[in-house]
Amino acid sequence: MPPQKQARQRLLIKGGKVVNDDLSVVADVYVEDGVVQQVGPNLNPEPSTGLVVLDATNKLVIPGGIDTHTHMEFPFMGSRSKDDFYTGTKAAIAGGTTMIIDFAIPQKGCSLTEAFDTWKSRADPKVCCDYSLHVAVTWWSNKGAKKMLAMGITGPEGHELCRPEEVEAEATQRAITIANAVNCPLYVVHVMSRSSAKVISNARREGKVVYGEPIAASLGTDGTNYWNKDWAHAAAYVMGPPLRPDPSTPGFLMNLLANGDLSVTGTDNCTFDICQKALGKDDFTKIPNGVNGVEDRMSVIWEKGVHSGKMDENRFVAVTSTNAAKIFNLYPKKGRIAVGSDADIVIWDPKATRKISAKTHHQANNFNIFEGMVCHGVPVATVSRGKVVYEGGVFNVTAGEGKYVSRPPFPPYVYKRVRQREQVSQPVPVKRAPYTGTVSGTSVTQK
Repeated sequence: MPPQKQARQRLLIKGGKVVNDDLSVVADVYVEDGVVQQVGPNLNPEPSTGLVVLDATNKLVIPGGIDTHTHMEFPFMGSRSKDDFYTGTKAAIAGGTTMIIDFAIPQKGCSLTEAFDTWKSRADPKVCCDYSLHVAVTWWSNKGAKKMLAMGITGPEGHELCRPEEVEAEATQRAITIANAVNCPLYVVHVMSRSSAKVISNARREGKVVYGEPIAASLGTDGTNYWNKDWAHAAAYVMGPPLRPDPSTPGFLMNLLANGDLSVTGTDNCTFDICQKALGKDDFTKIPNGVNGVEDRMSVIWEKGVHSGKMDENRFVAVTSTNAAKIFNLYPKKGRIAVGSDADIVIWDPKATRKISAKTHHQANNFNIFEGMVCHGVPVATVSRGKVVYEGGVFNVTAGEGKYVSRPPFPPYVYKRVRQREQVSQPVPVKRAPYTGTVSGTSVTQK
């Protein structure tokens, strides 16, 4: 007997408002075998067994979030971050994120390809949603840090003091200058301060091809926490670059994100619990760097951006999903709800609220830097590759169901601008008449 054909996976999302970065429209979405097949009013696919129907009436239907910056099961300072590729991506799904881009960090003496292969081998058996990888080249001097310790500053506040805001801004300016000199696009991760954000904003207004990535932490909280009298509370916020103590910074960054000066949002999700942070109890340089955010990013940005009136629903989709897909050459497979796109979709209730707490989050960590924050905007259901993986607080996902997504180089969204700049800035040779004169009494004619 011939083998039986596998039943088609079919999903119909009815009655919601489909929100892309450029347009919102009330429409149904029909999905088959993980890919969007139809978007339009009153869709009625042929009835058969296996058709899953989700009611999105009075809710938004948005592209799944893309977290551009995570560190799952990351080895750091002799420890390893609590969220592995299973718990981290499972938490991401609960928060409305359907793809992460993690960082592969080579050890000294390890090649970039070795690091890539190591990270991919860790992720493939565990991921609950799609993922991709950045490969980093990193180095950091500890000379500022030693000065702080010599002054007797050993607490978490020393972490911010030895990484001053002006240094972050100067490093950003230097990177932009070098990139611009060779007409290379630049993506600045982890924008934490007003100063570095201004550098990026100014560069973009000068026409330079640069993109800035604030993270959920820099948009939802600030560095005054480093001076909290409770050491464990203060240490929970230690990350690099650090949060800035100016309490107006989150609002300032959100303004730039809303108006287009900053482009995308990540989390730098790299969770270490209280016991791990305590490795630096008497020396801030030994506090493992990292915070949570992969589960809370979407709600924090909706609360601080949309609910506050700073951005609309379309800009929200742009900064949480679409712009990342365009910059990292995933678009339109990711970052958009359209025929032919991957069915990574979130049903979002803009009126529902939730209170963030370590007691109820799905991450492996025992604290949450957004503890107690009430957020408007909650994911009701999350769809990954056409499968409903999270609905009403219940998961339907297995480790390894996510897939590695390759990203071809030279994304058109970025390099179209680079090529335009090349054409504009191409030097034009100057035609001159031959030079005729004398040198040391000798008549010379330049050919």
